[in-house]
Amino acid sequence: MRRLSLFVLALALAVNAPRPAAAADLIGFWDAPRHGGNSFNRLPPDAAYFAALRGYGASWVRLSYDKWKPEGRDFLIGDADDYRRLAPADLKTLKAALARADAAGLKTVVAPLSLPYSRWAQNNGGRFDDRLWQDREHWEAAARFWRDLARELKDQPGIAAYNLINEPAPEKQAGLSEYASAQQRRDWYAAQRGGARDLPAFYQHIVRAIREVDPDTPIMLDAGWYASAGGFDYWPAPLADAKTLYSVHMYEPYQVTSAPNLKRAKPYVYPGPAPYGDGEQTWNRERVAAHLAQAFDWAKTHEVPATRLVAGEFGCVRQLNDCARYLDDVLAALDRAGAHWAFYAFREDAWDAMDYELGKGKVDWRYWEAMEQGKPDPVPRKATPVFEPIRKRLSAGRE
Repeated sequence: MRRLSLFVLALALAVNAPRPAAAADLIGFWDAPRHGGNSFNRLPPDAAYFAALRGYGASWVRLSYDKWKPEGRDFLIGDADDYRRLAPADLKTLKAALARADAAGLKTVVAPLSLPYSRWAQNNGGRFDDRLWQDREHWEAAARFWRDLARELKDQPGIAAYNLINEPAPEKQAGLSEYASAQQRRDWYAAQRGGARDLPAFYQHIVRAIREVDPDTPIMLDAGWYASAGGFDYWPAPLADAKTLYSVHMYEPYQVTSAPNLKRAKPYVYPGPAPYGDGEQTWNRERVAAHLAQAFDWAKTHEVPATRLVAGEFGCVRQLNDCARYLDDVLAALDRAGAHWAFYAFREDAWDAMDYELGKGKVDWRYWEAMEQGKPDPVPRKATPVFEPIRKRLSAGRE
């Protein structure tokens, strides 16, 4: 009898003992606004990198690995022209980076820039790869890739979401202007629905594949036309999956915020008039808010909570006239909406234009030397006035 009692007691303790939360069951993480940064580095970030981002108060990092040295042609995929399996050495490298982020206290959103039949342009000789949007049969290779990856990562601590593909653009080579009206977008989609350029259907296909092996990890979906704020306009409804986040990127007006602007004899300034679409518009805090409102309005129409909206990227070249003011205006709109956000980019070691800790001056020559030699970036960083709009909000949200 005593043995039976001890057995019952042991069984009760086992049943009621605290269990570690499922590593990927993290939709609750997104129930309050979360602020973080993008990592698009050429080398896998080390522990100090993640600790520095967390030290500012960030709670998550959107991690892209496509610049890392691959085992084969394309990191993790092996070959985007012929996906067979995950590259083992690349997977090991990715998991190690994820573990370092988790150890620093950061959740991670895994964000591929390439998928099978959709190689990132910068790894494709500067050419946009449209194959994924030309033939629905190519979707299955992308689904196999994500099923394989989700199977490997579903128990990896610290994963906050899978961002299925960065800045998809099935519209780009199919007759829809990036500056089309909402009605023009809907008309375009009506003609494309069910075809290879049906982005919501593509996402549904990939989500089903992931859910076969991982029912818990949140999934982040970028809007169409490079994740534009109006890119959800033509979506007839959100996905049925309850653990879905909807992401847009904000660099508009691109003629102002991008690096080529600095090379003009007379650069456009912010706030002020700038080319947009077929004309010119004055961009200021109100215009920035109105642009982002396209995504917020779509969400309200379809009863998507603000806590399921993400600005997955936003930024301006740090040497832009009043880049800090632009960043503050974008963040003000996002904060009013209660959306999550991640600034672009944190201590990027391959492109200094949006590394706000470098201030507005030229980057140290050692930055370029390290890049040429494939060595870690040695340039020290610090808080600067252009970084202040981001820094103060990260600090305010420090947990």
